[in-house]
Amino acid sequence: MAIIQLSDRATIRVAGPDAEHFLQNILTVDLDRLEPGMVKPGALLAPQGKILFDFLISRDGQDAFLLECRAEIADDFLRRLTMYKLRAKAEISKQDQAIVVIRWDADSIASETDSTGFWLRDARFPETVRVERSYSAQVSPDAETAEWTRLRIAHGIAESDSDYALNDAFPHDVLLDELDGVGFRKGCYVGQEVVSRMQHRGTARRRVMIVDAQEPLPAPGTDIKANGRSIGTLGSVDGTRGLAIVRTDRVGSALADGMQIMADEVALSLSIPAWAKYTLPQADAED
Repeated sequence: MAIIQLSDRATIRVAGPDAEHFLQNILTVDLDRLEPGMVKPGALLAPQGKILFDFLISRDGQDAFLLECRAEIADDFLRRLTMYKLRAKAEISKQDQAIVVIRWDADSIASETDSTGFWLRDARFPETVRVERSYSAQVSPDAETAEWTRLRIAHGIAESDSDYALNDAFPHDVLLDELDGVGFRKGCYVGQEVVSRMQHRGTARRRVMIVDAQEPLPAPGTDIKANGRSIGTLGSVDGTRGLAIVRTDRVGSALADGMQIMADEVALSLSIPAWAKYTLPQADAED
């Protein structure tokens, strides 16, 4: 089992009799599918459908939720939530604790309370890896943050700042649609019309892919090209592996035509995360 602590995270608590109804009406995630003892990804979108804030959400007792996000965006996120609250009977507050503990390859049952604290299963990862998060655990880390990055890369889990910029990506781009971070059967939420149209028309063109190379990858943010044409951008990097958000139509065309995919002078191979259901088009679409 590996354990790390993240000090660059914050939690926002939303509690009250209207908390669930309020959040259900503005966030992408379907709270009817959020079980106690788990954290799930979600986003608050701009009306145009792009991600303004990404987070992990969990239940925190009756009529209460915790939204975990990057610490540097927490104050803006809180203000945006407050702006939407209007007359809803819900209190919104940023929590004082700033340490998130993550463990994986754990033997314990997800969401159990043990001598170290209360653990929640991170639903972005398969059960076999047993990734769990805690906002109360008293435990010493035995792994480095780089190992967490390596785990995210291996499973194709993108996060803002590391892999994409806020207000520059749609939920489909970062696979929120396949991670159950978007509720397609619930009512309206901010940006819902754009996201639903992308889903039903199948117009999502950018996707997260796993990058492999025979030599160390260049820095995050490096342009990825095929035959001199940009097809995406490199995100998180760990040695010879990384994540990228790419145009799937252009990747499909490059592979079909036998073109080499490059980042600077490094040759790349791209693969779809094992759990993802999307496929690569075989022909390049027009811009």
